[in-house]
Amino acid sequence: MFSRRAVLAGLAAAALMPALAFATDLPDLGGKTVVVVTENAYPPLQFVDPKSGEQIGWEYDAMNEIAKRLNFKVEYQNASWDTMIQAVSDNQYNIGMTGITIKDDRKEKVDFSDPYMRSQQFMLVRGDEERFNDAKSFAALNDGLIAAQPGTSPFYTAVYEILDGNEQNPRIKLFETFGATVQALQAGDVDLVLTDSVAAKGYVDASGGKLKVVGEPLGTEDFGFIFPKGSDLVAPVNAAIAALTADGTLESLNKKWFLDYKMGE
Repeated sequence: MFSRRAVLAGLAAAALMPALAFATDLPDLGGKTVVVVTENAYPPLQFVDPKSGEQIGWEYDAMNEIAKRLNFKVEYQNASWDTMIQAVSDNQYNIGMTGITIKDDRKEKVDFSDPYMRSQQFMLVRGDEERFNDAKSFAALNDGLIAAQPGTSPFYTAVYEILDGNEQNPRIKLFETFGATVQALQAGDVDLVLTDSVAAKGYVDASGGKLKVVGEPLGTEDFGFIFPKGSDLVAPVNAAIAALTADGTLESLNKKWFLDYKMGE
């Protein structure tokens, strides 16, 4: 079963931070407005509270604290994952946040912050799934289907670490949003969704036993905020991430969202 303790171990970001983490003086951005875009599809990182309708989550808390310490005002907007990186690259938004894996090919379009979280990919399945329990047994299930968003880390993991390396493999069904992949899984239209540990935990907790995680982690991912190339926000945000790591704020957010928070309560 999915271990909360394993989640927190996977989120250990302190080792990723440079010596700047111990700096106390942060830049003052003078109250400027910074437009931050997100998808609201990855509980508990960022999502819409089913009870209050408010946008909440780990990333919202972290970004709000960064804004407070750097003295800027946040304006949140929403966009789908498949348009987000290009939209940030085109300067439609100042910052993007949605559990974005730091990857070299993405660095060609956008700048990344330092990592603020480390996660691992897991296999999310229906709670009554008994036909397979790891990547090898799923690959051997010839009629098993995977749901994925094109261009994401889970898509490439499905292609190259589970299946046969063919990006057009008909066993991969493409969806525009992560939420749609989970809906397809719950409806029985597909059999597997690959996702990072933080999103997997959120959906498992909210499912009331209808979803579970099987198998071993399929790899690690470092998450970062994204910016238009050459953005003057990168250095201040990195300094703030380092400060939040050094004073234990990020650790407190991990406890709040990955241990204490219960979806729908």
